[in-house]
Amino acid sequence: MTIKITLIPGDGIGPEISEAACKVLEAAKVPIDWETHIAGQTAFDKIGNPLPEKTLESIQKNKIALKGPLKTPTIEGFKSINLAFRKHFDLYVNLRPTKSFEGVPTRYNNIDLVVVRENTEELYSGIERYTSPNKESAETVSVVTKKGSERIIRWAFDYAIRNKRKKVTLVHKANILKATSGLFLEAGRRIAPEYPNIEFDEKIIDNMCMQLVINPHQFDVIVSTNLFGDILSDLTSGLVGGLGLAPSANMGHKVAIFESVHGIAPDIAGRGIANPSALLLSACLMLNYLQMEKAAQKIKTALLKTFKEGKVLTPDLKGNASTLQFTDAVIKNL
Repeated sequence: MTIKITLIPGDGIGPEISEAACKVLEAAKVPIDWETHIAGQTAFDKIGNPLPEKTLESIQKNKIALKGPLKTPTIEGFKSINLAFRKHFDLYVNLRPTKSFEGVPTRYNNIDLVVVRENTEELYSGIERYTSPNKESAETVSVVTKKGSERIIRWAFDYAIRNKRKKVTLVHKANILKATSGLFLEAGRRIAPEYPNIEFDEKIIDNMCMQLVINPHQFDVIVSTNLFGDILSDLTSGLVGGLGLAPSANMGHKVAIFESVHGIAPDIAGRGIANPSALLLSACLMLNYLQMEKAAQKIKTALLKTFKEGKVLTPDLKGNASTLQFTDAVIKNL
């Protein structure tokens, strides 16, 4: 049965890596009927709206989307395209797996951890204003709720059970942010006893960053609030080769959007040398979400083989291959 999925190619290098991902999925014989729509700077330039209704309607109808990186145009009253998607569809889970790849030299080997980030609250709630007429002072409101905290923490524990993980580490700053971060920490302490087979640990954010650098192998599943989760997920991607290898999923109760974490890379856009791996790994997350695990594993195995061979790699991986050549190498390894 063919699955309808919304495709948002994106801005900058987005169309190049989206084309590559679609080509690999087609070669793997994944039955997808793509419904292509625009957003971000491309949509703003074409129709004057960075978040077209047709795009939102397509995602709402199909319940699933694959998205390239987007640029948020500089217009008053519009902070972030990604934030708008998350708010509109209540995509409260941001899942960021981090795993080492043989053939990609990094400081550490055998890294295998996951960051589960709350995706709709805290300092990214969008409540921000200047507090003086001359814009010399400003404030942002951090919104943390019991409901929002409990659902993301419970999701992290459930994920650990589904994926045979052994430990959940909750990251906070409750020693200083006693109300907001304290609420999140207390939610974790209440929920943890419901999962007696999963080890529970808690870390203050500054210590957590240090511990990840000293010994990342001590961690398994990490759950945190929006801002801390954002920072930690970029840090963990640096342990395995950077954002060019970092997939992500934004999920709610009804809709899921899968995307590469990196930006639009305007300096290399149009040059045909972008690395499509992050979006391809995000597509594998999407296939797992659709319970198409065999197809996901087939594509991931081909990608890992391409890394390991080391013959056809894009410039960010110390190679000289084009996006198309790298894509063809992955397809050959299918």
